[in-house]
Amino acid sequence: MTRIPRLIGFIVAISLLTLAILFGLRLIFWFIFNNPADPVPTGDLLYSFYLGTKFDLRLTLYVLIPLFVLGWIKPFSPFNNRIAHYCWLGYLVLAASAVLVFYLVDFGHYAYLHKRVDATVLRFLANFQTSMTMAWQSYAIIPWSMLFIFLIALDAWVVNRLMRYFTNLQPIPLKKRHKLWVAPLSFFVFVFAMFGKFSWYPLRWSDAFFSTHAYAAAVASNPVLYFANTIKNKEITFDREKTAQYYDLISRYLGVTEPNKNTLNFRRTVNPPARLDQTPNIVMIYLESFAGYKTGAFDNPLDPTPYFDKLHANGIAFRHFYTPHAGTARSVFAGITSLPDIEPNKTSSRNPLVVEQHTVIRHLTNHEKFYFIGGSANWGNIRGILSHNIPGLHLYEEGSYDSPRMDVWGISDLHLFEEANRVLRTKEKPFFAIIQTAGNHRPYNIPEDTRGFERKQVDKKLLKKAGFISNDEFNSFRFMDHSIAFFMETARKEKYFDNTIFVFFGDHGITGYAGEHSQSYLTQLELSGLHTPLLFYAPKLLGKPRIIQRVASEVDIIPTLASLTGTPHINTTMGRDLFDPQFDDNRYAFTILHGKNARIGLLSETFFFRSLEDGSNPELFALDNSSERINLFDKHPEIAQQMQQLCFGIYETTKYMLHNNKIEQ
Repeated sequence: MTRIPRLIGFIVAISLLTLAILFGLRLIFWFIFNNPADPVPTGDLLYSFYLGTKFDLRLTLYVLIPLFVLGWIKPFSPFNNRIAHYCWLGYLVLAASAVLVFYLVDFGHYAYLHKRVDATVLRFLANFQTSMTMAWQSYAIIPWSMLFIFLIALDAWVVNRLMRYFTNLQPIPLKKRHKLWVAPLSFFVFVFAMFGKFSWYPLRWSDAFFSTHAYAAAVASNPVLYFANTIKNKEITFDREKTAQYYDLISRYLGVTEPNKNTLNFRRTVNPPARLDQTPNIVMIYLESFAGYKTGAFDNPLDPTPYFDKLHANGIAFRHFYTPHAGTARSVFAGITSLPDIEPNKTSSRNPLVVEQHTVIRHLTNHEKFYFIGGSANWGNIRGILSHNIPGLHLYEEGSYDSPRMDVWGISDLHLFEEANRVLRTKEKPFFAIIQTAGNHRPYNIPEDTRGFERKQVDKKLLKKAGFISNDEFNSFRFMDHSIAFFMETARKEKYFDNTIFVFFGDHGITGYAGEHSQSYLTQLELSGLHTPLLFYAPKLLGKPRIIQRVASEVDIIPTLASLTGTPHINTTMGRDLFDPQFDDNRYAFTILHGKNARIGLLSETFFFRSLEDGSNPELFALDNSSERINLFDKHPEIAQQMQQLCFGIYETTKYMLHNNKIEQ
């Protein structure tokens, strides 16, 4: 360090210190979230750490740019001016504080959603008080804050000592000929280190996604840089020409009876046969984070859902049901509108430009309509989607109930079911009711008034093998089943029960390891966050119980319910009747992983196609129990091309529909 300029030596020392800290954080991240049951191959893991170090170096140098540019100027030198010394010390400590805060948020975000933090996290700011309350109730904020203060104080002390060390070094006088190459060489090395690759294009965020193993990308990514890349996203807009390009394909897929490519007509007038003697009631239940692999109906060995499993065995159950995306607000939007939520950062429910949507629910004019949520309908701005598009909706939320508020999500699910039944049992005319649960969610609280529920403690190894992360989560999931049992057994005593179709499905699953009992592709292809049960339960209305193997999507639920009630309706969405035989040979489920250059996908019963939205990196995987994750795109070109066309057709058409699905008067 005595043979190079002090500024260069100081920058090198700070860079090495920062790289060591960031490497340690990456190592901690891997240690905490690594799944021994689904390990990243050693070669991929080492490369993830290698790429991660390059991303960390880029972030470090971004922070040091002001010092590198100004530190050569004597009045701004940290070694020649006392004021400059403390200004640079303050800047570096402030930058370190910001980065550390970001990493703490990232760790909490990954523990919550199994995703590195990206621009979609900004949606939580729209409900800042709710988000902060949830964080306070879910995480050890005070101990982490104390640790944060200690680490920043330690960082300030170390940086100050380094700065004083280089201040006390004897400056090296540079001859004029040396100045001619020292500055350019330093600049070249600095910029090349940020460039990060020996190639025409620089290191980019997509380099982290080199492996088909999802966790390899998570380990490689730098959360600060990844967030910065995702925040550059533009709002989704539609391309009329692309919509027209896929129009013939999508109009056939949807069953448009009067196709018109010039007007892009997707309108279908549906006149379903009268299947029942009288108009049935509908109770549609969003089950929070109700991942299929966590239920006994899908062979979970810990028997967490004994009551739901009985319902599942006595109703019409779909084994291959998928939500288009993970995230409750997105699921509410998709369920209500029958359109996938393809907004890149926020959610469509938070976008005032697409708040008006023609939902099939509007045509259930014989039904009195209800929506029950334990907290506030301002959460996720779902109030706009609900109240603006469903005439005469009775919206029950916090403040509407006698039951006590339990936590950030409002009253408990058990009490929500109790309050809903209290309202519904008094109704004489047919009703359509939606109940949105929220309790199976951090902070995993269970009320004191449990109506007989008893907690269980299970060995952590057994929990992990079954796909659960903790006893708190396990018991929260069990309490969801207990709440369902309480509701159904209470409703069974009411006069409306025999004439009601109950629909149960998860608003989404949980991304991550789906347990030893599940199909490996759910974990390997990141489908565990999308796969949930779908159950239609009405023993006296729907006939014999049966298991249906056809693929089903959340966007299909409302059109299906309208047809089950025998209600003529106009459908201008992506949803289709799940029991209409004309579509049985053409069943698919669209998926999307949001972010910069979103990854879109299409599921059949046997294959999963996925690609980045710009068309790059197309992949086709068999939905079998193989753990090899082989891309079959070239091996099955006809299937791949067919699914690719339909996937992009659904995507482009959805973008168009979001802005052109106005309410029909």
